[in-house]
Amino acid sequence: MVKAHSLILVLFLLLLVACTTAPYTGRSQLMFLSEGQEVGLGEEAYRHTLRDSVLTNHPEALRIVRKIGERIARAANKPDYKWEFRVIDDPEMANAFAVPGGKVAVYTGIFPIARDETGLAVVLGHEVAHALLRHAGERISQSQLLGAGLAIAGASGINPQLLQVFGMGASVGLILPFSRSQESEADEVGLTLMAKAGYDPRVSLDLWERMERKERGAPPEFISTHPSHETRTQQLKSWIPEALKFYQPADRTLEILPSLQAMESPTARAERELLKRIQAVNKQA
Repeated sequence: MVKAHSLILVLFLLLLVACTTAPYTGRSQLMFLSEGQEVGLGEEAYRHTLRDSVLTNHPEALRIVRKIGERIARAANKPDYKWEFRVIDDPEMANAFAVPGGKVAVYTGIFPIARDETGLAVVLGHEVAHALLRHAGERISQSQLLGAGLAIAGASGINPQLLQVFGMGASVGLILPFSRSQESEADEVGLTLMAKAGYDPRVSLDLWERMERKERGAPPEFISTHPSHETRTQQLKSWIPEALKFYQPADRTLEILPSLQAMESPTARAERELLKRIQAVNKQA
């Protein structure tokens, strides 16, 4: 029991020093990691992902992604980030990600959904917002706190089976809903970033509608890490008027993203197949 009391005291002291304020939104955050530690972990994950991926060399895809990304980066006003934008050749993956430190990757599978510059600006604004808001470090800190709580409960002599149930309940009742709040926060800040970059934030409604159609049949909001489409649409409509205050329409023609067919080549296809075989062998090893 003395050990449990000591652990509770340590946990309380950690909570006192680990409360920070989220950039942009001012929301209170639990953060055990320094920004430097978070950037280091992000860059390590980025290198690992690129090492296990096929990168496209399609000049138009790279040029457009970098053009949009650099506009978003200027809007982010984070000069200490070393921005880098890559395109991963994976037609089946409709996704993109940004890690702390400014490393951003876009999967070619998102191109048919994004369609043009503005559609991709919605995606990149959202992903860059995750990095700026330090969501990765917050998630790691939250996981550490949950682990510490379970350790304290275990030291108090609570039934191990009850601890297992508690861990599962915390995942659904605490971690997943918190992830939804992060997604919503990234939506809101992402709208401002794309607007400052010269892209119309109203396009976000169409983009997420197309994404919802692709992901139809996804789990209900209660067990999902993303807001439901209905929730997201309502939130976007409430945030767009504020984002529009930063939007200055640019006198330029928006570019259409290259099609998957245009980016396809026998070499790219062979590289993807080889990577799949290597990954399958590694899983069996």
